[in-house]
Amino acid sequence: MSTNITLLIVMGVLFAVGIYLLLERSLTRVLLGIVVLGNGVNLLILSAGGRRGEAPLYQSALGPEQYSDPLPQALILTAIVITFAVTAFMLGIIYRSWVISRADVVADDVEDLRVSQQSTFDFEEDSPVPEDTTEFEGDDSVPTDTTTDKGPGA
Repeated sequence: MSTNITLLIVMGVLFAVGIYLLLERSLTRVLLGIVVLGNGVNLLILSAGGRRGEAPLYQSALGPEQYSDPLPQALILTAIVITFAVTAFMLGIIYRSWVISRADVVADDVEDLRVSQQSTFDFEEDSPVPEDTTEFEGDDSVPTDTTTDKGPGA
């Protein structure tokens, strides 16, 4: 199976642009990033589907290796539906954000800023643990002399 290098380059560009747009603060750019990333996924599934073949309908004259695999086609249809649903959801979020605040940009949350400026040292989790962690002080039930070689004169 040989893969078209142009298709691989286009997929790489679509993934790079999609991820770059997803990292933006504007909800419209996030939506465009999701759409571009969805198209990159569709091309990835298409290229992973293998070589072209006959339609996946049964014909008695064709051998099984001459058919095309219908699974990538079904996966692409599923990816299109999922991308459409996420796009519709994001459009609803963008519209609601525009109605409430007349802005499309996600603002910094005061609590998130406070937590990000906080020290990462937690006294309970990061404090040093003493070497002896037993709960039983003065436990004499364990013998201290563990030598078992008594020898012939013992």
